Amino acid sequence: MNSLKERFLRYVQINTESDPNSENCPSTERQWTLANVLKKELLELGMDEVELDDNAYLTATLPSNTSNAIPPIGFISHYDTSPDFSGEDVKPRVIETYDGGDILLNAEKSIVLSPEYFPELLQYKGQTLIVTDGTTLLGADDKAGVAEIISAMEYLITHPEIPHGEIRIGFTPDEEIGRGAHLFDVPAFRANWAYTVDGSQIGELEYENFNAAKAHIRTFGKSVHPGYAKDKMINAITVLREVLSGLPQEEVPEKTTGRQGFYHVHQINGSIEEASAQLIIRDHDKADFENRKARLQALVAEARTQYSTEIELDIADQYYNMKEKILPVFPIVAVAEEAMKAVGVPPIIKPIRGGTDGSQLSFMGLPCPNIFAGGHNFHGKYEYIPLQSMEKAVEVIVKICELTAKKPPETWRQKKS
Repeated sequence: MNSLKERFLRYVQINTESDPNSENCPSTERQWTLANVLKKELLELGMDEVELDDNAYLTATLPSNTSNAIPPIGFISHYDTSPDFSGEDVKPRVIETYDGGDILLNAEKSIVLSPEYFPELLQYKGQTLIVTDGTTLLGADDKAGVAEIISAMEYLITHPEIPHGEIRIGFTPDEEIGRGAHLFDVPAFRANWAYTVDGSQIGELEYENFNAAKAHIRTFGKSVHPGYAKDKMINAITVLREVLSGLPQEEVPEKTTGRQGFYHVHQINGSIEEASAQLIIRDHDKADFENRKARLQALVAEARTQYSTEIELDIADQYYNMKEKILPVFPIVAVAEEAMKAVGVPPIIKPIRGGTDGSQLSFMGLPCPNIFAGGHNFHGKYEYIPLQSMEKAVEVIVKICELTAKKPPETWRQKKS
């Protein structure tokens, strides 16, 4: 697995931060650097149909090595990193045989990765960890997935005795800003289904995610000298506060878990004349998701009447729960679960409290559950990944390819009851 570690360390040192304010695809020119590196590596490995399109979507094929009628399957990861934290000049550090104690990431800034705050670290005692220097994110989300997929293809190429059907792989830009699947050519990818390798801790297997919407509220007021404001001033900030205070105070990200939905206000700006808020709405249940949007609309309507002022509300759906597209082809989840168990990884099947390229791809006609890449604490300086988790991800990918080659075609037409 040395090539896996070396690949990952090389990839994370290439800045691929995406930019939500750009209308281009990819949103940043720097993403092309890694895209071209990956294309070169895939060609050197001997992959077929290596294609990098005008929008930096990279795809390739590992041809079938068996005459059995096996559906083509795919594996997909994204190579951009989040704009939430700097991806410039990443300096990964390898901690051999982690001792279970604090890890000093940056002495000058006294930045420490501690199991007291991140207790899940302790499950990796004795393993090899890759960490940051405390000034950038690491980029395991999702360069770990990229490295794992390529390493799995390399393993299958060098072990032709392992039977597999046609394997398609795809690497996308701009997933972190919600556009990773927007220009993905599903028909050209020609896989019957795929897996995003973009989960977190070892064992994660996910086929449910939030239904998601974003909302923008703008309230308008009338500015009058405060000494003479009675019955004249309308404070747009007060109006906005009235709307937001009507949202359930317990249904926020920091107070919810599992399948519980939430409202999340992530930006507020305002003055007496105009105030605005940006928020997101999330729920796994479709009916509850619609009710959440309706509740916000009702609060805005009530505030319009109460304050006799203009309020604008724009709500736009972002993505939906892929569960409804996965259940009709549930054996694709079952074979991933079987693969994990076969390589000694206990599956952790749970809903994603977020989104994934797999959600959009599933609604575009490519059912796409999500499997672990192995990292923790994404999008920040405390990000880390155990090397052994990455190695297991490679084993899972290889085993999925092997198991699908051994199952009859009718297996994939069974629906979960």
